[in-house]
Amino acid sequence: METLVEVMVVRSGHLWVKIESNENPVGEEIKTIMRPILMKGHERPLTFLKYNRDGDLLFSCAKDHNPTLWFADNGERLGTFRGHNGAVWCCDVSRDSTRLITGSADQTAKLWDVQTGTQLFSFNFDSPARAVDLSVGDKLATGESVLTIKGPQGRINRAVWGPLNKTIISAGEDAVVRIWDSETGKLLEESDKNTGHKKTITSLSKTLALIKTYVTERPVNAVTMSPLLNHVVLGGGQDASAVTTTDHRAGKFEAKFFDKILEEEIGGVKGHFGPINALAFNPDGKSFSSGGEDGYVRLHHFDQDYFNIRI
Repeated sequence: METLVEVMVVRSGHLWVKIESNENPVGEEIKTIMRPILMKGHERPLTFLKYNRDGDLLFSCAKDHNPTLWFADNGERLGTFRGHNGAVWCCDVSRDSTRLITGSADQTAKLWDVQTGTQLFSFNFDSPARAVDLSVGDKLATGESVLTIKGPQGRINRAVWGPLNKTIISAGEDAVVRIWDSETGKLLEESDKNTGHKKTITSLSKTLALIKTYVTERPVNAVTMSPLLNHVVLGGGQDASAVTTTDHRAGKFEAKFFDKILEEEIGGVKGHFGPINALAFNPDGKSFSSGGEDGYVRLHHFDQDYFNIRI
């Protein structure tokens, strides 16, 4: 009979897989090493992580006002983008990695030259900028607003362009995902409120039908999907306001791995001393990064054993 993976756990940055079979009903643990690179460049909690298309650069945003650029391979800090006066909630990078856009609580979105760190333009709003997303083609039509979509009451936490820039997909505090016509602002479709999410949009489909649900015993702040394997990674932990009142092990601050098809938890990675607020897979699928309330970015490179695991 085929060997089955029963459970996967992590100890001190090592990924452990428990294998059970007819020949070994008790199970044995096989270790796959994932020593993280700790990147300290922020003084306050992380809010967002973004890889460029080639996967060689990693951008991090935090509540300390200063988006930061890193080498995605070794975690070397390349520089910061200074100019915001509030928490930076989000960012996006152009396909050629020459331009970065950031959104902040200071009610601005700023466009930057990635190589020099120079601020090229600032978009001003009457409320915090919680989401930014560059359209396909990375073209900027004008520095002025060309369309305002009147959505529901409550904060919108994420908005992204749909295929060919024909639609805009948003998610907000009312736990409903909506698809809008980008030319007219007309609402085209919305998800069932009972199955929606308040935090983020990870991927897109032609419909808003619920496909899979991944259940964990902790609040979820971030999610990312592997581009290579059928793995979904969830991150979160207990509320930040209670972090200092308990042992970090009780806060459930691990990044949890789930099988995308079976919806079962298959592993986890410990390390953060506070809730995980941001997660991102490298486009090559060989590494992922996590950003926490503790102000650290942790860069995890998978070794070959990870890709040999059969579930």
